[in-house]
Formats: sequence, structure tokens, C-alpha cells
Amino acid sequence: MILSEKDPGYKQCAVSVMDNIADPDIRFDAQGICNYVYDYQAIAKENLFTGADGEARLEELLDKMRNEGKDKQYDCVTGISGGVDSSYLILMAKKWGLRPLIVHFDNGWNSEIAVRNINNIIKHTGYDLYTIVVDWEEFKDLQLAYIKASVVDIEVPTDHAISGTLQRLAVKYKIKYILSGNNVATEAILPPSWIYNKNDYVNLTNIHKQFGSRALKTYPLFGPKEQYLYGSVKGIHTVKPLNYLPYEKQKAKEAIIRELEWTDYGGKHYESVFTKFYQAYILPQKFHIDKRKAHLSNMIFSGQLTKTEALEEMKLPLYEPSELREEKDYVLKKFGLSTEAFDALMKLPRVEHSVFGKQKPITETFPLLKVLRPLKTLIKGRREKKD
Repeated sequence: MILSEKDPGYKQCAVSVMDNIADPDIRFDAQGICNYVYDYQAIAKENLFTGADGEARLEELLDKMRNEGKDKQYDCVTGISGGVDSSYLILMAKKWGLRPLIVHFDNGWNSEIAVRNINNIIKHTGYDLYTIVVDWEEFKDLQLAYIKASVVDIEVPTDHAISGTLQRLAVKYKIKYILSGNNVATEAILPPSWIYNKNDYVNLTNIHKQFGSRALKTYPLFGPKEQYLYGSVKGIHTVKPLNYLPYEKQKAKEAIIRELEWTDYGGKHYESVFTKFYQAYILPQKFHIDKRKAHLSNMIFSGQLTKTEALEEMKLPLYEPSELREEKDYVLKKFGLSTEAFDALMKLPRVEHSVFGKQKPITETFPLLKVLRPLKTLIKGRREKKD
């Protein structure tokens, strides 16, 4: 049974807007403070660096990237969606004097605003844009498989493909660093039951095998062999520079509007028509999940928003009725689903991702790594000591 705000058992965090609706992992202490407050503090302590320490770490990272990329066409690679974080990261990369290859994964769901934002960013930075256009019929089949499977994280097909594409291009152009716009200040916490591991090759292929109908011939699958090869053998690192500076969402928006002619699209990750429909309709209607709670709570934790301001924003509708009708019609038409067929899928009970199998840890897939990794660390330590 799913709680509502009117139920006697309903409870909201004393600090944030996280609550116990559709979240079996939330816990409250004697003061009514939820575990996500403490989770954020722990993550921030470990990964967030500001002031002189942050500046020093950032400069050290930038020096490594510039030196590693010397005499190469690019010194890093980064994805672009047209959203705030990726757009701001690219603006900062320009200011830092980096030479990134900009990669966009076009899965067929770009909003007009996102396309315009991406074009403006490339125009103002002069960076090279590498666009991967997925085979729509193939990708549609994979997305529909996830919807039919009734699992919660229907965004896995997109995120899995982006991750694999960035890794492959890094190898192709001999790039050691992938720049990520992921940051502690705005997206450190999210209930585990709301998402799933994007790199789980086994889970993805099993879901598609059971509910899909087309072969994945062009979709950029990212299997355990590649995950090991690119990370451990090729030495590709994913770095998060926004954690080394005081990242404030509103100031970031103002900067990219001013310098990149960026246009706001409304909500977090709403640069994608499907992501907006998924987060603003499928998640709340089918799974009773409102991701704004986590997004706004992160902003509270990082001091960019008060709880009162967050509660006011939570009162706003996820969709205006006319907008919902229009976008629902568009999504269903694009998927080739009737309203009746889609509504029937929405009524299916939630199925856990674990039902479809789970990818084993790399060391279990490749047992030899249990020996090679410690040996590699030992050799590296001896070399550093010798130097």
C-alpha cells in the first residue's frame, strides 16, 4: 500500500522534503531528520571541495588533463544534453583552456529547446560536436521493452548508451579523461529504489530478450569486457570538476544564458521529451515517485534553497493539463501505442530489476583480476617510491 500525505503514517524529513511515500529506504532519527541528510553530509565530506583546497585540486586535475592531452586532438571528452549541468561544464572547460570533444547521443527525443541550446553552445565555444544518432526502431524497441517489463528505471537504455559511447570515443581518440557534469551540490542523493545501475549489461539484455522484438545491432552495448578494458587497461578516468568549485545552479543558469544563449526548459533533465514525460507522468502515476523531492532536497542540503521555498515549488503541478494531453499524444504516437495499450501497461504492478538478473562484479567475471589488481597496485607503488 502506498502512503499519501493525508495518511496517519505519513512522515516528512524535518530538514528536507524527502518523505516516506514510495521510499522503503528512508529512515528518521529522534529529531525527525532523515538518513538522506546524513548521506549528503558524508558524500560532501568525501567528494566536495571548495575554497583554496578545491582550487588546488582543480588546478592539479586540469594540469594532468592538459599534459596528458598534449599533442593530441583532444584532451578530454564530455557529453552534452542541452541541460544546465553539461552546458555549464562546457562553458567552464572553455574558460579553463581545455580541448574537449563534445558528444551528443540523439535518441530521438530531443526537445526543440535542447537542439537550440546545443547548437548555441557549439557556436559560442567552437568545439567539435560528435553526434551519435541511434537507430530509432531499435531504440524504440528497447525502451518499450523496459516499459513492458514494468521496472522503475526506464532511463537505463539512454544512460547505458551514453556511458558506452563516451568510453569508446575516449579509446578511439586516445583520451584519458571523461568530464562529467555530475555534482554533489545538486544530485548527491536519490533513493536506491528509484533508480538502477545504468551499466548493468546483463539486466539490460535480459529485459530486452524477454520483451523486445528486434536485434540490437547498432545500439552501443557496454559489456563487462569493455568496462574492464576501458577502465583498468586503457586507464580512462571519469572526473567531476564541478565538485571542486562552489557550484550554484541559479548562477550557473545565469552564466550560460548570458554567455551561451541558453534557454531554460523547466525541470531537471526536461531537455528530453521522453525524460520529462517519464519523470513528470510515468514515475508519479505508476510508481508514486516525485523526483522533485530529491532534486529540491539536494538544493536544501547545499544551501541553495530553503525548505519553505522547496515546499512552495512542490505545490506546482508536474504538468499543466493541456500540456500533458499534447505530450502524452506525442509520446504514444512515437511509440506506436494506443491509449488503451499504454494505460494497461501503466496498471501493471512494479517489477524489480533484480527479477531479470544482475551483472556480476568484474572480479567474478574475470577471476584473474583478483591477482592482477593487487599486483598492479604494488608495482605502481614501487615506481612512485623509486621516483
